[in-house]
Amino acid sequence: MKKFLFYIGLLLFTLTNINAQKSSKIVVEHADHFDVDEALFPDAALLTGNVRVNHEGVIFTCNKAYFFQKENYIKAFGEVQMVQGDTLFLNSKYAEYNGEVKKAFATGSVIMRSPESTLVTDTINFDRNTQEAFYNSYGIIKNKENTLKSKSGRYFANEKKFRFLTTVTITNPKYVIKSDHLDYYTNSGHSYLFGPSTITSKENFIYTEKGFYDTKKNFAYFLRKSYIKYKDRRIEGDSLYYDRNREYASATNNVKITDSINKGIIKGHYAEIYRNLKTEKDSMMITKRAVAISLVEKDSMYIHGKKMLITGKTGERIIRAFNNVRFYKTDMSGKCDSIHSDQKKALTKLIGRPILWNYENQMTGDIMHLIGNNNTEKLDSLKVLNNAFIISKDSLGIGYNQVKGQNLYGKFKDNKLNEVDIIKNTEIIYYLRNDQHELIGINKSLGSKINLILDKNTIETITVYKNPDGDIYPEKDLPENARKLRGFIWRADERIKSKDDIFPPEENELDAKIQADKKVEMAKENVPIEPSKETLDYDKNNPNPKPKAAQSVDKPMVK
Repeated sequence: MKKFLFYIGLLLFTLTNINAQKSSKIVVEHADHFDVDEALFPDAALLTGNVRVNHEGVIFTCNKAYFFQKENYIKAFGEVQMVQGDTLFLNSKYAEYNGEVKKAFATGSVIMRSPESTLVTDTINFDRNTQEAFYNSYGIIKNKENTLKSKSGRYFANEKKFRFLTTVTITNPKYVIKSDHLDYYTNSGHSYLFGPSTITSKENFIYTEKGFYDTKKNFAYFLRKSYIKYKDRRIEGDSLYYDRNREYASATNNVKITDSINKGIIKGHYAEIYRNLKTEKDSMMITKRAVAISLVEKDSMYIHGKKMLITGKTGERIIRAFNNVRFYKTDMSGKCDSIHSDQKKALTKLIGRPILWNYENQMTGDIMHLIGNNNTEKLDSLKVLNNAFIISKDSLGIGYNQVKGQNLYGKFKDNKLNEVDIIKNTEIIYYLRNDQHELIGINKSLGSKINLILDKNTIETITVYKNPDGDIYPEKDLPENARKLRGFIWRADERIKSKDDIFPPEENELDAKIQADKKVEMAKENVPIEPSKETLDYDKNNPNPKPKAAQSVDKPMVK
């Protein structure tokens, strides 16, 4: 009887080889024993011991198998392995393979290996036609750099790519990526993020809804609602580039950097940020409609320059702004060629043709210094060095009040200029009025020092020190050409009256173009990749049986 069964098995083996040449049938290359179990599978051969079958170059080995010659179908048990060249190795406790549709199903401690990575899961389906593997059970993928965990996924063998349409986590020694939709290339380590995704590390937290991350080289690009958040700042922009190795980031279009510690915001359309984690010294450059916004008491100061640089540790920042600098605060605005602001010293230098408007007072000089108080976070004093000049319109607008001298020293009270001393070679022209605002006369005097006390942004008292020389002239006795001090220039048409005035026309045009282009791009933007119907229906069409149940089924399960 055993010999009879052996010859039947040998005959099946021979017939299979002959048919394989014509219709690409599964070829049984080896088995220690060939039997027929008519009670369980009357139309199948039972192969046991070192079973090895071949179908178009794909090799299956196992301890035991049922071979359905008519259906060109095999069920394999015990230490099952499927090998596709040197590109794919699939191990499991149980597997099925249909040679007609070239689809395989494996379950029970499944391990799928490629040269780049290893997947461990419970159940997997593999389609040789498309070279795709799909699993819908908890899976872990490992390679040299990363560990990926997900509830389901699809592997594209030709592209060496995993696609995840449910929550997936990539764990790297330096960071953790989480996403609901991610494409991961095992050979390059490239990750493409679609939909809400996060990247968490000790240094920062990154959010994006569309991005790319190179897990081997540690650089990334992010689009759509993306930001990088450090413990002290948050970086946003329409497009972000990030290099983790250098802790360098750049942002393009609608850039916003929020400094949570220093209560400041920096905006523009291009920025570069470098963080030195060892020294904690940072540097930042921003341009294209750049503006720094800082909170001064309950008001905001806006500073604009064509280019801005911020360097230094937290609490010791130095801000530099270059080329046509403009700034605005509710009670103060001004212009100069450049600004140098030292946070630790609370000193802001206005360099190169500075002009300052404090309410209705216009102040000019060669150099201006604004000094703050770090304890109260308020303005403390003002210095105008060389050619100090203050001009304001008379209350009824018939002339100009003027004070000039070599240097000016002012004191602030509640962020308002309260007292001013002008020293050396001082001159003054002032329109004196009574309580009914009637003109008493025009004071024109010289002195070595002049003190002004301001109240409610108007001059309350004027004191000329050390041998003052001058007089109060009736209006009719002081000719027009004598009512202006030498060097007088009234620049009211240049005055910055709102935060929008700090930007020159060409930068507003740039901003308008960027916003218009963004609307166009948003309209054209690709719809996020959705799970295909095939993916959604995969389980329905390909049930995942347990190994024991599979043994009692007498029909092929992979179709």
